[in-house]
Amino acid sequence: MTPETFRHLCRSSPWRWQSLRFELHRRESAAVREGRAPAGTPASDTDVAAMKCWVRRPGALRVETLDGRLLASTTRINESKDSLFISGNRKPWLLRPSLVNPVKDADGYVVRRPEALYGEPAYGSGRFAAALDPVELAGERPVPLEKPFANVAEVSDIAMVEHHGRPAVDAILTANASYAALFPTAPLLYPGRTAVRIDLETAVCVASQSLDGDTAGAGHALVLLGIDEYMLDDLFEEVSMGLTDVRAHIPWDLPGS
Repeated sequence: MTPETFRHLCRSSPWRWQSLRFELHRRESAAVREGRAPAGTPASDTDVAAMKCWVRRPGALRVETLDGRLLASTTRINESKDSLFISGNRKPWLLRPSLVNPVKDADGYVVRRPEALYGEPAYGSGRFAAALDPVELAGERPVPLEKPFANVAEVSDIAMVEHHGRPAVDAILTANASYAALFPTAPLLYPGRTAVRIDLETAVCVASQSLDGDTAGAGHALVLLGIDEYMLDDLFEEVSMGLTDVRAHIPWDLPGS
């Protein structure tokens, strides 16, 4: 894989999945572990080290601890959006990415992203929202002229690997001056070099780790457990609507003949 194709992959997430179930594990930097920096910076998302997450596009999110304690869920996914369309803001009239066609390369990865209503649900610092759509690693379109430092990050040491049994691609990225994190407090790239891993099927950033300086060791690891599974609204609503999960067998007790 070339650096150009790697950037195309990083732009492709909105067109490669609709729902995900995963575990997210954070990593603190060496400076935090040794007491030379405040706990929770720069790699912390919450006060727990690992979370179970469910995401359904657009905007539905559920987060639990590994032992099942609810941390957050979206509760307004079915509310009327009428007020948005009289706000004078152009944004509500944009289409979801899945409804527009991007420019793709021969491998099916996105070369140039069209104007659309992008954005993943965020929790904590927003790290996993950035990881679910890692376009900040590549920018939304190719640079006009390939030359040193023209891209948002320099890409090197690309290698094909497996991540928990799934094909992925590793690379070492170094941020340039034009790099802009989706969430400034939770960048995917740290000062100096950052090792990143992108899942080939979903284009999700399943791992990142800072390699240099006081942030060395900081980052995240994400384990994909389910892709495009059917998810009921009950999973995300505060109050269950009492719907039946049709995937489960429903027993019928019939009187004996």
